[in-house]
Amino acid sequence: MPESPPPRLDEIDALLLDVLQYDAERTLHELGERVGLSPSAVQRRIARYRKDGLIARQVAVLDPHRFGPTVLATVLVTLNQESFEHHRVFAERMRAEPQVQQCYRVTGPWDYVIVLAARSMPDCGRLGDRLFKADDNIRRYETLVAFDTVKTSLALPLPAPHTPRNPSR
Repeated sequence: MPESPPPRLDEIDALLLDVLQYDAERTLHELGERVGLSPSAVQRRIARYRKDGLIARQVAVLDPHRFGPTVLATVLVTLNQESFEHHRVFAERMRAEPQVQQCYRVTGPWDYVIVLAARSMPDCGRLGDRLFKADDNIRRYETLVAFDTVKTSLALPLPAPHTPRNPSR
């Protein structure tokens, strides 16, 4: 599927989207005060962002430390067979597993980088065995357990705002 061009954002779009990606819980009134628009104008823009696919979804981000011990691990994976079908099957299995938080197909000596969340080290080991050790198409994998969370974010750098040319100049 061809990549679509970046959206044309004005300065208000860029500011509003930036505020939303860090705190989507703000009221329309608060957002409007922040970007200089009425609440109804903010609501129309947000509806347009959703319609255009700029906002893919809104979720609650849970604090993993409030639920007792949580083990976060990054797993590096190399496949034996690298056909389109083998990659499709692997990707589908990663998408279907709730404990896979993120999965990226990458360049270099590894084919995939996967981020897992588990309740304990034994749970992480069982998950790794089930997802990676039991798969005949995995040549090798390496698990890196996180000792501490330094930063987590899904915020994206936004394209520069589009400023229309003044035709009278």
